Amino acid sequence: MKNAISPHQFHIPVMGIAYTIDTPVKVAHFGINSSISIIEDHLIEKMREYYYKLNNETFQPITKKEPNFRAKRITDYLNLISEEVKKKVEEVKTAAFSSTSEITKYFEMLPEVSELKQKYLKFLQLNDSSEKENLESELREEVKPGAIEVNIMTKIDNDQLDENKEPVENGSDALQALKGYAESDLENSTLVFSAGMNPRLFNYLSSFKTFSPDENGNFQKAIAIKVSDYRSALIQGKYLAKRGIWVSEFRIESGLNCGGHAFATDGYLLGPIMEEFKQKKDELQSELASLYRSAVAEEAEISALPEIKITVQGGIGTFEEDTLLKDYFQADATGWGSPFLLCPEATNVDKETLEKLQKSKEKDIILSHSSPLGVRFNYLKGASGEEFRRKNLLRNKPGSSCPEKLLESNTEFTEKPICTASHKYQKLKLKQIQHSDLSNEEKAKEAEKLFQKECLCTGLCNSAAKNYNFSFVKKMYFVTVCPGPNLAYFDDEYSLQELTDHIYGRKSVLDGYRPHMFIKELQLYIDYLKELLDTTDFSNKREAKKFTRFSQNLEEGITYYKNLFCGRVIKEEQFLTDLLVCESQILEITHQAEVA
Repeated sequence: MKNAISPHQFHIPVMGIAYTIDTPVKVAHFGINSSISIIEDHLIEKMREYYYKLNNETFQPITKKEPNFRAKRITDYLNLISEEVKKKVEEVKTAAFSSTSEITKYFEMLPEVSELKQKYLKFLQLNDSSEKENLESELREEVKPGAIEVNIMTKIDNDQLDENKEPVENGSDALQALKGYAESDLENSTLVFSAGMNPRLFNYLSSFKTFSPDENGNFQKAIAIKVSDYRSALIQGKYLAKRGIWVSEFRIESGLNCGGHAFATDGYLLGPIMEEFKQKKDELQSELASLYRSAVAEEAEISALPEIKITVQGGIGTFEEDTLLKDYFQADATGWGSPFLLCPEATNVDKETLEKLQKSKEKDIILSHSSPLGVRFNYLKGASGEEFRRKNLLRNKPGSSCPEKLLESNTEFTEKPICTASHKYQKLKLKQIQHSDLSNEEKAKEAEKLFQKECLCTGLCNSAAKNYNFSFVKKMYFVTVCPGPNLAYFDDEYSLQELTDHIYGRKSVLDGYRPHMFIKELQLYIDYLKELLDTTDFSNKREAKKFTRFSQNLEEGITYYKNLFCGRVIKEEQFLTDLLVCESQILEITHQAEVA
């Protein structure tokens, strides 16, 4: 069983909600894979309207009165995007091979190691007109689109109620998103699940034959799961395999050195995690294949062993790092996210936010408490979303209205779930804090954490509304943006060609010092360890044990990285210098814990 193969060796992962909402239209005709978030159907309906009008076609709204309106909106939008990509691919195929044409750009951006790139370079050197004409025809036929990938965040899965206030069967947010994707016309596509296990969502997959292989063992719609470690991959992979669903890709993401929601590990670092996948890939594939074959034995005979791709993303910033992940750790591909926020040719970032991203430094990108889900969230300070939130505080009306209701999950004060960024919740929670037995200092800390909650449903959508000149939510025009810490080292607006040149080592866009991605992640975990030092009750054995395990895992990670350096896998002296600084910082923190 084979997965769709892009002529490129990287993909653009989902970013926020709007930032990659139509990225495939921008990059797929150049053979680049990219992901769309489909959980926000209101934005998708707005984007449907935009593209129908752009093409001078009649737009028929899909209203909330229609059964399965969420799924229908998503299906139609994905079909629209697919048609847009097909049109652009045909335009590329028929373009002249001139210095500025799209077909020239297609081949120029390919990596040098690509056989297709080598064929193109040979074409440029040919003098024989007949031979050149034949090779030109071959090249045109070789133009293939990048995959249109779709992301569903599994934690966003509220039930939708019918007129009798009963949950609609298979009508929850995530299930409707899945249905919308499954019933679309997308081919050679991948559905990426992020944020962990959701049993009812995973169980619903088996309702759709589109996730089964064809007679040749190929998937038109493959499944990928974003994971932070090997154990997570094994658990989720086994769960799905037992139900006759094959996971074609495990997409490893750094726990903290990533954009948006950050799921910190227990101190396990990316290098050792990648090493475990490298060592156990065959074991993982064998175990999942056995379970999968047993599950589908009555339906189909599986002869070819399904191929699992291991890809990685989170904080990659140089050609050398990218090469290390592919060559030494044997990653099949890499994900490059945050740098593409600075590339208008690829993503949907409004001008004001783009300028703020360009100017951002390390101190501006923080691991915040902004997400109403209660998950830590990498976030750019100073965006208009923060300004909107602070203005509400000054008006003595913390929080915001909750127009989209996607993140309503808290039942601390109400029977019906509400959002922790809403006016209602913040008023109730603040009252509880004020009447608690906490000290004044502790009350202030809890209130500050509460006030960080931000309306992400709106803030992460508004950049598209600004760029395409449509209204998303009245009187709520602010933007929230969620880059990874890696963005701090990229400080310009880049073309698609410039970033692909950077990724493939043709010409770097970086200038000045930037820590190695492994060092940066380690630094982020040290900051996290400092937080644990402040919040851990060391008289509680369980909490103390958790702190010790976390710090020990970091120390083991440092030992692993030292061995990589000693083995000349990583050769930069600066890497060792930075590593030793990190080691001394951890020793200091653990010493403080011992005397606490």
